[in-house]
Amino acid sequence: MDMTTLDRVFSALADPGRRMMVERLCRQPASVKELAAPAGMGLPSALKHLRVLEEGGIVVSSKSGRVRTYAISPTAFGAIQRWVAQREAALNASFDQLERAMLEFPETEQDS
Repeated sequence: MDMTTLDRVFSALADPGRRMMVERLCRQPASVKELAAPAGMGLPSALKHLRVLEEGGIVVSSKSGRVRTYAISPTAFGAIQRWVAQREAALNASFDQLERAMLEFPETEQDS
């Protein structure tokens, strides 16, 4: 797994304002102005945050005339899903190993 990609994704999502933008974009694409207003941000600040999200592979943008619209990337959460799946597999393997060890050494009654 490319840890640089994963680091960029987690870094992009570390900011509450950017997470709020992602939440909004999960509903539908939006312009910079539509994303900046609810967050109480100016357009330059919103653009900086959106650039971080775009570099993290979370959003994609398109421009029509003077309006730039952002949307969630179709592969936005793939790196996170793969990383979580690997952690879950490792944890499940540990529990399976523990279960096998417990079956190998059953409990014995102790004298009181």
